[in-house]
Formats: sequence, structure tokens, C-alpha cells
Amino acid sequence: MDEARPLLQLSGATVRFGVDAAIDGVDFRLFPGEVHSLMGENGAGKSTLIKAITGALPLDAGVLTLAGEVVRFTSPHDAQAAGISTVYQEIDLLPNVSVAENIALGREPRVAGMIDWRRMRREAHEVLSDLGLDIDPGSRLGTHSLAVQQLVAIARAISTDVRVLVLDEPTSSLDLDEVAELFRVIRDLKQRGVAILFVSHFLDQVYEICDRVTVLRDGRFIGEYLTRELLRIDLVQAMLGRTATALATTARADDPSETPRPALTARGVTASPGIRDADLDLNEGEVLGVAGLLGSGRTELARALAGIDRVDSGVIRIEGTGTTPSGPRSAISLGVVYSSENRRTEGIISELSVLENITLALQADRGMLRRIPPARQRELAASWVEALDIRPPDLDRPAGTLSGGNQQKVLLARLLALSPRVLVLDEPTRGIDVGAKVEIQNLVGEMAANGLSVMFISAELEEVLRVGHRVAILRDGRIVDTLPSESLTVDSLLALVARPEELDE
Repeated sequence: MDEARPLLQLSGATVRFGVDAAIDGVDFRLFPGEVHSLMGENGAGKSTLIKAITGALPLDAGVLTLAGEVVRFTSPHDAQAAGISTVYQEIDLLPNVSVAENIALGREPRVAGMIDWRRMRREAHEVLSDLGLDIDPGSRLGTHSLAVQQLVAIARAISTDVRVLVLDEPTSSLDLDEVAELFRVIRDLKQRGVAILFVSHFLDQVYEICDRVTVLRDGRFIGEYLTRELLRIDLVQAMLGRTATALATTARADDPSETPRPALTARGVTASPGIRDADLDLNEGEVLGVAGLLGSGRTELARALAGIDRVDSGVIRIEGTGTTPSGPRSAISLGVVYSSENRRTEGIISELSVLENITLALQADRGMLRRIPPARQRELAASWVEALDIRPPDLDRPAGTLSGGNQQKVLLARLLALSPRVLVLDEPTRGIDVGAKVEIQNLVGEMAANGLSVMFISAELEEVLRVGHRVAILRDGRIVDTLPSESLTVDSLLALVARPEELDE
């Protein structure tokens, strides 16, 4: 690593939105052949800094240099032409065309003005092989899992003469084996001299793969550190400006009574695709964690219980009723609400205000002929903003401009406004920082303490154990066991979710 000359450097970078500075006088440097993590709470300025580097936002002040030369990108295309490629957390590929077409999109090989399809597929196969992916380049992207689509997005990014690779939450949809494969690729790119900016909220991954860390807080530069010299607790305190004591979680409420009353039961539930003969019990005032590997059926189970996907067989009872929800509206009428793992596409409506997002479901439930008076809407939304500590507390602000953690709180407020009995949360803390994650976990514990029944799905096994009273273990679309959290460790739970099904027979 050439310490004397960064490959990419920002000096005094400032980006303003109106009178507010999203980043203010930030310095950042990225060396060839290093993996550099950008850390900070949601709203710290990470996304803005990335957009400034990649040409998506202009600098209001400051200088960007690449290989020692001052550059000013007017668009992401300019940055790509200079060798800066980006893979965002939200996959921005085309699911209706082939894998090869996605990798070559905008730079298709041509012969006599016509696309050279054979060469396109051959080149796609080569870059996919570098990622350890054995899939047909001619297959339609949308037929593959979200994890494979994420790896295809990375394949597209490295298929050019890349000098700087920006990875924004690249592992949020990957299982352990896929993360390991991605890290192998990152290390290979590092050996080739590629400078890699790695943004993740998974501290374990940051310490495993990153050489250096830059911390932002409230849009300002806090410090640059060598990962090997920075204790994790010091990193968290640098990010949050708070001590470890202030981060203590009280996520899990007191255990429900010794004679629990069922809030939701499922017997023999089969739903396409992926759920087979599932039995589940969720008690009043309980947080039931759901653990399983990627592809085990976690999301499919949640969607079936919430009436979003049709149940092919079996029965779901809500507080003893024998009525299986026939759809989302039916589930809501029975007191079951659902928060999708795809917060931005199936949850928050970015263009609508915080007020409109919070009151949306309640107004839909009442019907258009029974309009909620504007004053009542503001009163209701303001009460939830205060109760959940949504920041900034601006009811008229577009929800899409909030940080990920505060968007998740807005979504929770919308669901809680319906006064549900059962809350189904699918990856509610994915992609949010450690401070916001603790806040969400504590909110879940408080809701359970007040009698709400919560099904909590997370790919982070430590989080499942911390939040849940019990853990339902899901493998290959079946719930194979449900155990008290205190009887499990992360290692023992991992062994159970990864156990081959034939060993159960």
C-alpha cells in the first residue's frame, strides 16, 4: 500500500441540501490495494459521501482527486468512465433480461453494429467464474435468488477496468457461504491493486475484511483508523458519540406467564413457494425469533402468516379463531400486520411525508368515505413520532429523506396505529446502524411487555437470541424445532439451522 499517495482523496468535502450540510468539510482517502470501511450512524453522511465520490451529487465545496489529478464528475457515467464502480444495497439491475445482458448493459460487445451475443455470454461466464458462480449467463436474472442477483451486480461492477470499487451494504442479502465467497473475490481484487470502499453495519465483517476505517458523525469527519489498532467498543463510541453504557439493550421483555395464551397458531401450513407442513405457536406478549439460513423459507413463512401469499393447506388461527387469513386485508382485520424485509420497495413510500406514511394504513382500513380529519392525522402522527423518537420530528418531511433506522420507525408507527395483536417483522434492523438497531430491538421488547405478540425474523443469530423469548428453527421450509433462547448460544443455534435434514430422520 503506497501511504504517500492515495488513489482517491476528498479534501474539505461539503454537500448541502438547502441550508443543511449533509457532509461538512469531510476528508477521506483511499489507497490502492486496500479495503476501507466508511462507518457511522444512519444520517452520518455515508451515502452522501459515496454519491459525491461517484458523481451522483456535486460538491458544494472541497476537492476530489483521482490518482493525483483533480476531477469533477457531473454524473455517475463520468465516474464509471474514470474507473469508479458502485454496487448499492438496493439492486438496480433488470430482472426481466438475462444475466449476461445485465453484466454488459450499456457496453454490449458489437459486430457490424449488432450485439455479439456469443461474446457477451462468454465474457459474462468468465466474470461470473471469478465470483465462483456457476449459473447460465443466458438465464433470466429474475429467476435467481436475491443473493445471486447481488453477486451479479458485483460481477457487473468488476467486469470493467475498475480502479475503485464501492460496495454499499453488499452482504445484506447473502448467507455465510456467499459472504465468504464475496470476501475471497474482494481479497483477489485487493491483490490486483483495486481500492475498495466497503460500507457495512456488520462489525464482524468490517474487522474481517477491512484494513482501515473512516468514521463520520452528523456529517463531519471524526477520524481515520487502522482496523487492527481500533477496539470495537472504541469504534462504536466514535460512531455514536456515546459511551458503551448508553448502548445497553433491554430488548427482551420479561418472559410471558408460565401459562401462555396463544395469539397465533399455525398447523400443517404449506404455502408455495417454500413452506412445507409448518407448525408454529406465538403466545401473547412473546417475541418469537425465527432463525434459518438464506433460502430456508423465513420470508415465505412470514408472508403466509400475514395473508400476503396464499396458503395451500393447513390452518392459521388468530386468538383461537379458525379463520385462515385470505389476504392482507383479512389478516389486518384479525389483528395481524406485516413489515417486509424490503423496506424501501414494500414499506416506506419515499415521496410521501412522515405524516402521510404513518396514517396511510389506518386511512386505508377505514376506507376513503371515512376520512381522518387533518387535525386528527397530525395529532396521531405526532404522538407516534414522539413515542418512537423519530428524528427529525418533522411530520411534513418526505419519509425517503430519513435515515434507514428512522424509516423503519415510521413503518412501525404505521403498523402500530392499527392496534394489532400480532406483529410480523421480517429483518427490521437490516441496513441500519448499531445505535438505531438497539433502539428498534428495545422497542420490540417494550411492545411485547405491553402484550403485543411479535414474530422477529433476522439473519443475525445473535440478534434473534437477544430479542426473542423462544426461537423457531427453520430449515428447508419446515419448522424443525422451537427452543427457549436462554438454552442456546450463537454457535449451537448455527449448528441447528445448518444441520442437514437427513440427520433429523
